[in-house]
Amino acid sequence: MSLKRAPEASIILVVEDDDLVRMNAVALLEDAGFAVIEARHADEAWFILHERSDIGVLFTDVDMPGSMCGMTLSERVHQAWPDIRLVLTSGRHRFADRDVPDHGQFVPKPYNQAQVVRAIHRAD
Repeated sequence: MSLKRAPEASIILVVEDDDLVRMNAVALLEDAGFAVIEARHADEAWFILHERSDIGVLFTDVDMPGSMCGMTLSERVHQAWPDIRLVLTSGRHRFADRDVPDHGQFVPKPYNQAQVVRAIHRAD
């Protein structure tokens, strides 16, 4: 049995530096019935995570500006908040799910709603 927070009972934090891609990710998750907040880069997401206790899923791009990439952010989230589900995405890199910290999931870009929702539920 997973100790992760149920995605439907928490907030999904979308971290993406490309404004259009971020808007589309937020829209597809909201259309799937999730509550969503967004961050433009990992540093902003790290700040949000420290300010809120209702984040249940981190959906982050890997390549972003700032002091850390999405993989580093995921590793730090895994250490600080092990109950948050981790889903990574990238259009430049390909990772196996086993490469994502804490039994998270990887979804390659371009992705669709079904792929992202499935990854959120599989992230353990």
